[in-house]
Amino acid sequence: MAKLNLSRSEALFEKSLGYVPGGVQGVRRPYNYVPGEYPVFLSSAKGGRITDIDGNEYIDMLCAYGPIIIGYREEEIDNAVVEQIRQGGFCMTLTQAVQTQLAEKLHDVIPCCEKAIFAKSGSDATTAAIRIARGYTGRSKILRCGYHGWHDWCVEDKGGIPAKLYEDVFEFSYNDLDQVKDLLTAHDPDVAAIIITPVGHPLAQKVQMPKPGFLEGVQELSQKYGTVLIFDEIRSGFRVAMGGAQERFGVTPDIALFGKAMANGYPISAVAGKAEIMDVLGDGRVFISATFFGNSLEQVASLKTIELLETQRMLDVIQKKGEEFGQRIVQLIEDSQLPCTLTGVPWMPCFTFDKDPDKRYKELRREFFTQMIRQRVFMAPYHHCYIAFRHTEEDLDEVVAAVGNALDHLKTLI
Repeated sequence: MAKLNLSRSEALFEKSLGYVPGGVQGVRRPYNYVPGEYPVFLSSAKGGRITDIDGNEYIDMLCAYGPIIIGYREEEIDNAVVEQIRQGGFCMTLTQAVQTQLAEKLHDVIPCCEKAIFAKSGSDATTAAIRIARGYTGRSKILRCGYHGWHDWCVEDKGGIPAKLYEDVFEFSYNDLDQVKDLLTAHDPDVAAIIITPVGHPLAQKVQMPKPGFLEGVQELSQKYGTVLIFDEIRSGFRVAMGGAQERFGVTPDIALFGKAMANGYPISAVAGKAEIMDVLGDGRVFISATFFGNSLEQVASLKTIELLETQRMLDVIQKKGEEFGQRIVQLIEDSQLPCTLTGVPWMPCFTFDKDPDKRYKELRREFFTQMIRQRVFMAPYHHCYIAFRHTEEDLDEVVAAVGNALDHLKTLI
């Protein structure tokens, strides 16, 4: 496959380096893809597709890193937001009524939600939950498993962060209940919370579903040791099920965090939990506030998104598409006999290559994703994919065909 014409994107990136540190921010920097093969700047998006500034159109399997659950530029959602701008406004001195409407809706949909607050990003929500748990328990230590964002207590890259700001945070591995037990035993009675992604999605590794009894075991341990159990559902919420992975797997945490898909791309997150715990925000024990947390546009978008997901049973459609997609891909991989694995089906399909002593897997990974982007399928080498409601059968047929072509190419390298 020939390399795409990315001349405008590359030129703009060079210019941006003079004004923006790194040219662009965070995970969207070129080194997180295949440098020189992926565009750096996009111009537009619609449905399940994106277009870069050079005019190349792609089937977008990243869905903006998860927020696009329905599709880009959904008219009903955007129209509701525009109506709010025109008729009511959105940034005001006091709160607008839509806040209560959205909180009530979350109460009806999410098993653990007795009360909720709203923020902007996943990192806002996870960090707020940690403060709430510490305020409620009067303890300081945190056990964690998952990503959880860029704030001092959890970010993986420790540059610029004094060690004392994360010295009370201890990591454990997903599906390792014995490790959770050992950490609780070692740090009892000062563990305030256990925070975990109920679906395991570590960077550049296989997506894991919970082993039988794992989430239940974590819940039992949290109750035994008096800790607050927090589910980080920023990715799984409004995707694995309307009520999140807690609904799907039947384990209800004390607090859960939602974001990404809850507003189909508009910036909002939520901390939802048991009233007794959440009320530390109401009685003065814990303070959380921000100028823009109460803006109504995102809340309007979230209400409309949830309405569409419910009334059209979109998650059932997404699951069915994901299952069929996964079956076809797994067959291609089996037929290829390559050291490649697909996990995360149906909600977070993830391609990984088995590690080997000679580190050939890195070359295979690079070549696979190079072939995919050249066929105008947008995936990321170190991140799982998503399927949106607006991904058509034709879109997914194209992705499957592209995967087959990429695997055939890899066989020539072995």
